[in-house]
Amino acid sequence: MAVPSFLARERIVAKPGFNRWLIPPAALAVHLCIGQAYATSVYKTALVQHFDTSLTAIGIIFSIAIVMLGLSAALFGTWVDRNGPRAAMFTSAVFWVSGFLVGSLGIATEQLWLLYLGYGVLGGIGLGIGYISPVSTLIKWFPDRPGLATGMAIMGFGGGALIASPLSRQLMSFYDPAYVPTDTTSVASGDAVAKLFLTLGLVYLLFMMFGAFLVRVPAADWKPQGFDPSTVKKKALVTTENVSANNAIRTPQFWLLWTVLFCNVTAGIGILEQASPMIQDFFRTGDGSLVAASAAAGFVGVLSLFNMAGRFVWSSTSDYIGRKPIYMVYLGVGIVLYITLATLGSSATWIFVITAALIISFYGGGFATVPAYLRDLFGTFQVGAIHGRLLTAWAAAGVAGPLIINGVLDARGTPGQLVAGDYRPALFIMVGLLAVGFVANLLVKPVAAKWHESAEAVEEFTHEHHTPERSAAR
Repeated sequence: MAVPSFLARERIVAKPGFNRWLIPPAALAVHLCIGQAYATSVYKTALVQHFDTSLTAIGIIFSIAIVMLGLSAALFGTWVDRNGPRAAMFTSAVFWVSGFLVGSLGIATEQLWLLYLGYGVLGGIGLGIGYISPVSTLIKWFPDRPGLATGMAIMGFGGGALIASPLSRQLMSFYDPAYVPTDTTSVASGDAVAKLFLTLGLVYLLFMMFGAFLVRVPAADWKPQGFDPSTVKKKALVTTENVSANNAIRTPQFWLLWTVLFCNVTAGIGILEQASPMIQDFFRTGDGSLVAASAAAGFVGVLSLFNMAGRFVWSSTSDYIGRKPIYMVYLGVGIVLYITLATLGSSATWIFVITAALIISFYGGGFATVPAYLRDLFGTFQVGAIHGRLLTAWAAAGVAGPLIINGVLDARGTPGQLVAGDYRPALFIMVGLLAVGFVANLLVKPVAAKWHESAEAVEEFTHEHHTPERSAAR
């Protein structure tokens, strides 16, 4: 599918002297916007009341968006790699913003199906394309520090809710003076949420277009000053060969990493899905809890911070210790943390908070490190497309995680009215999942030579989608 000339890859090849550190801000401009997906809980109760429906019916909107994220990333990954980051970011903005506008119309007209179509389907497509759009570009600009590069961008997705949550509360209070954002029992009107969606759509359009028109791709022969590509091969599990997206999904390494990501994400969602009622239930005393609703909301904010920080800190650390060892930390230490949470979590609030925060930092770190892991195993040729296909693991985890947690808790009562012991079966299921992921990661080894692309095929692709212009920029 051709793109307009102003979006084409050949129009955005960097000139000599271009500063590669402008690329992370371009990626962040997109990821901070689509990271709003983590802030849907801010207006969830308002939508339940506005549509006079169940929490499940509203929660499906987020599930649709995550499923569409995985599907669109998988389906359009090769298109993103072929046409470049500007076309991808522009397309992502169109779908993401359209999702808000259609969703706003659905809320204003009380048509829930329009909200499913808008934020769920259209917004989900924008999520998927936007999430993978800068990945291969960042890795090519930072061959010396791929973990740092992808961590900087994907950190934005984890941190998007930190901006969107308070902004949404303030905007809803502006549109509905009766809504008090500091009162956890106060609920905004549906009209306020409709106007919120409209406002966010317009604001996000500006920021995402800024990222789209700032981004550049390096010339074919560009490399950072002082970087010696021959040193890459000396690192364990790091290849200088290339594997196409079609061949990558035929390798056992791809499916081992799929399993690793699925297990890590499912376990993390186990905490995120029930964070606020969970901490109250763990410290329940009779009909009340030692943790107030406002403190529980603050705990959710702490988790968001660790989710964001983990994406940058742990992925950057992987540049030094390697991708396979860092996943051994995510999964192995994660097992210990989940057991600690299940057995000692209710003994002191500080134990609960620190343990849960570390678990979520590993959850975020897993997302940020996986593109660099893919680059190590499959090369840079079509790493964006491979990453897109791997994100189907996220879509599957987005369905499986809540089903596991909610299935266990539903059999025991209602979250917010339970005790610590009611959560233990679900937590130990997560321990089992992490153990499966740990074993899968141990089995990862270099990709067999039979899957490598020939130098001629890579060169043909490069010439087809790059201008002949070469840059000596350093």
